[in-house]
Amino acid sequence: MPGENLSRDEAQERAALLSVDGYEVSLDLRSAVGAAEAGARTFRSVTTIRFRCAEPGAASFADLIAPSVTAVSLNGRDLDPGEVFDGSRIRLEDLAAENELVVDAQCAYSRTGEGMHRFVDPEDGETYLYTQYEPADSRRVFANFEQPDLKAPFRFEARAPEGWVVWSNGVGELTDGVWKFAETKPISTYITAVVAGPYHYVTDSYSRTFDDGTTLEIPLGAMCRKGLAPHFDADDVFLVTKQGLDFFHDHFDYPYPFGKYDQAFVPEYNLGAMENPGLVTFREEYIFRGKVTQASYEGRANVILHEMAHMWFGDLVTMEWWDDLWLKESFADFMGAFALVGATRFEDGWITFANRRKAWAYRADQLPSTHPITADIRDLQDAKLNFDGITYAKGASVLKQLVAYVGQDAFLEGARRYFKRNAYGNTRLGDLLSALEETSGRDLATWSRAWLQTAGVNSLTPQVILDADGRVAELSVLQEAAESHPELRPHRVAVGLYRRETRPDGASGPLVRYARAETDVDGPRTVVGELVGADAPELVLVNDDDLTYCKIRFDENSLATLRELLGDITDPLARALCWSALWNMTRDGLMPARDFVGLVLRFAGRESDIGVLQMLHAWADSALTHYTAPDWRATGGRLLAQGALKELRLAEPGSQHQLTWARFFAAVASERADLRLLQDLLDGTAKIDGLDVDQELRWALLEPLAAHGTADESALAAELARDDTASGKRHQVRCLAARPSAAVKAQAWAQVVESDALSNALVEATIAGITQPSQRELLAPYAEKYFAAIERIWAERSIQIGMDVVKGLFPSLQDSQGTLDATDAWLTAHESAAPALRRLVLEARDDLARALRGQRRDATAG
Repeated sequence: MPGENLSRDEAQERAALLSVDGYEVSLDLRSAVGAAEAGARTFRSVTTIRFRCAEPGAASFADLIAPSVTAVSLNGRDLDPGEVFDGSRIRLEDLAAENELVVDAQCAYSRTGEGMHRFVDPEDGETYLYTQYEPADSRRVFANFEQPDLKAPFRFEARAPEGWVVWSNGVGELTDGVWKFAETKPISTYITAVVAGPYHYVTDSYSRTFDDGTTLEIPLGAMCRKGLAPHFDADDVFLVTKQGLDFFHDHFDYPYPFGKYDQAFVPEYNLGAMENPGLVTFREEYIFRGKVTQASYEGRANVILHEMAHMWFGDLVTMEWWDDLWLKESFADFMGAFALVGATRFEDGWITFANRRKAWAYRADQLPSTHPITADIRDLQDAKLNFDGITYAKGASVLKQLVAYVGQDAFLEGARRYFKRNAYGNTRLGDLLSALEETSGRDLATWSRAWLQTAGVNSLTPQVILDADGRVAELSVLQEAAESHPELRPHRVAVGLYRRETRPDGASGPLVRYARAETDVDGPRTVVGELVGADAPELVLVNDDDLTYCKIRFDENSLATLRELLGDITDPLARALCWSALWNMTRDGLMPARDFVGLVLRFAGRESDIGVLQMLHAWADSALTHYTAPDWRATGGRLLAQGALKELRLAEPGSQHQLTWARFFAAVASERADLRLLQDLLDGTAKIDGLDVDQELRWALLEPLAAHGTADESALAAELARDDTASGKRHQVRCLAARPSAAVKAQAWAQVVESDALSNALVEATIAGITQPSQRELLAPYAEKYFAAIERIWAERSIQIGMDVVKGLFPSLQDSQGTLDATDAWLTAHESAAPALRRLVLEARDDLARALRGQRRDATAG
């Protein structure tokens, strides 16, 4: 049989043949506690599936990935597991019109975050379980038909160790030692869920009375490991949850359909979160062990609302196949920001969206693997890799453009009709577009072809001609596209004109917008007639207010203004858009990277939005590491460290800006005096007024000390003794791998590449520790080893670990033509390698080639 990688063709054939009436799944999780850690660990899974076949006598298959199958029966007929089960599929022959399949299997606990993940807390020895399935890992826990369009009701039950609580999608109760859960609505396999263990659990409730007089009561729950309970701010989680439920009820006119609403913050999670109806799972890093900035709370709120939007976009109405993944992820990404701004205290959420989320999209859309928002997903490996910046952030950006195009009221009314027509069903692109065409009166076929069915990002550049009196005689917007993706799209944009205010005393004031026009840009050149006659601008900002998805460029005068006055722009969204545009210019080789670093040093200290500031720090670090000429890196590193320390000392004591500058200073520190200051802050012999060096900040200070050979293994062991927790262990593992020693790198490499003993979280931590920009020479021998190992890794390890290794260990720090040639040689020699593996290598190659172009551009500024 073809194995684990289900193809779209196979899924379509099976969906045409089968329809599922229901599942009963019984899990015995008592083996999770008490046995030795070494060796394989399994649990019993018994599944009963009732389904119909449109062609009696036909054959099909069920999905199951398990070490062994004890028994299989089909319509009362016992089948030989050795004959019908091949490790990933159960062959089903001579099907009846109505069928009952019973599968008794031994399924494996996971250490990779896929399937039934098992975690033992080093702090107290407690064991915790949770499931994570998307796109196709529920078959690691129970037998099923693993594709999104074969929806069915599910009824789960579970036996668990004494003292444990078990949760699933439906309400559960413990009866005679068995946790039994209410039957779900028809849902897809990948959003079923089980969480089990001695979790700390907090409850609340939500109530809503609708205009027709009916009242909806939703039990709320939130949980985490017991070790994190002292840090768990469940009240804030519940606050955002209730605000989100109110917002979506107001706008969707469809009551939340899945009963209760639990939210589980779980350890060693691969994703940000997962929208399992009634039991949303999140990575536990959203529980903050130390002081964090408002950007962290905003980020958590955005994820809560993103997952909540999925209850409608994705869970109630689900895409037919992964081609239309955007039907859930793009909408959830847009709705998360939309609700964040409309319902919570985070009123500047669109700034974060413009600066952070769209940066992810712009990068993804310029890779050789870029794809239309409605993608061509041939199989499950394709699907796994398409949870990317295009499907999420570009799709959300395009939806923001669509709202501007059809109007918010028409957009939301279209969504309401879409929910009501397709509740508990599966849809394609046309189902949504038809609803939006009805409510907006617009023909969306052309819009869809341009925005959803083509790849690539356009660039918009203003062109200004002044008359003799210094006023705007003509203002045009020029649109360009890459040769590889030449589509010029229709854009609804705002064009803003900015100039300095004159203060009453005659001095120059801030840079403010004094004129704005909203227009449709279409084709290579569009004249903005509404701005003719305006006073001469110092800055022209195309895509002001961030209505469309594009790369912003500047005319020469505007760019000169930004070099001198970027910090004087008063509007935080406009300022964020300018920063984003300048970063795109740096990545595209249009601005020397050292110039971008200089702008950060000059103006980042005046940035009010903490999320933008954190992004600037990340971009500056990336510019230094990848895009500056090698002979300027040491100078650039010293300048960044000096600038960060200056801003750290100037920041308001105890403020989030102070904390942000402290973390950035630690990230770029390399000089002896800077490292000594980090050590003194750790020891308490040095203090910066207002800076609380809590445990999380201690680890942030320790990593550069480890990477530069100042903190040895004993120091890291002592720190782990202070913080003997799961989080502390991850930090220690990263710092251990960061030490500048050939023996250390060899050991860390072997732990990740030659062994599968580490969990997903520790693999991630080890890779992060290995790849230190200050250790290029030390890491040089691993470039050849990387190319020798990756095909084996992809074949032998789970797709999640394979992705982590292939992406994380690519020798990007060996930024030379030789590495580029070695990458090309591997691609040429491995044309038959798995397409998903080749895609990851092609993406890494493109990043490396872009970095080399940036370095050449930067060298011209030296």
